[in-house]
Amino acid sequence: MGHIPVNHPARPVYRVIAGLIALYILIFGILGIIDTAGEPLLSRGSHWVLGLRTNLAFSLVSVVFGLVVLFGAVHRGNLGHLMNLAAGVVFLLTGLIMMSVLQTEANILNFSMSTVIVSLIFGLLFLATGLYDKVGPPDYAETEEELRGSTSVRPGR
Repeated sequence: MGHIPVNHPARPVYRVIAGLIALYILIFGILGIIDTAGEPLLSRGSHWVLGLRTNLAFSLVSVVFGLVVLFGAVHRGNLGHLMNLAAGVVFLLTGLIMMSVLQTEANILNFSMSTVIVSLIFGLLFLATGLYDKVGPPDYAETEEELRGSTSVRPGR
């Protein structure tokens, strides 16, 4: 049976990873807004920021999404856990959908294949961080330690 760890010892590391990704998304969005200022919202121009192609709409969405996920990364409760899981699903779905419309007029966010790959990687990283940053009451920590200890291999067994 599947199990999402509660109070995992590496939880702070996973939150830092999610925060760094969110910071990258935020900076990408801000630089994208600066680079695409004055362009139409859904332009298909050749604007590249931090190695990814963008337009004004994608940059604006990135700023909003970066702020929301950054808030979740610094929040100490399970809100960050849920936000990371949701962000992972959103990034994976967005990457797959945009890959399917890459060479069509439906590519409204001006994605390139490199943007699709980054979106899929970020989605997987957000899912991983979301799976390990769940917080529970202190008595859960003891139960989790017992579970971790009972799965270790003991000599003679």
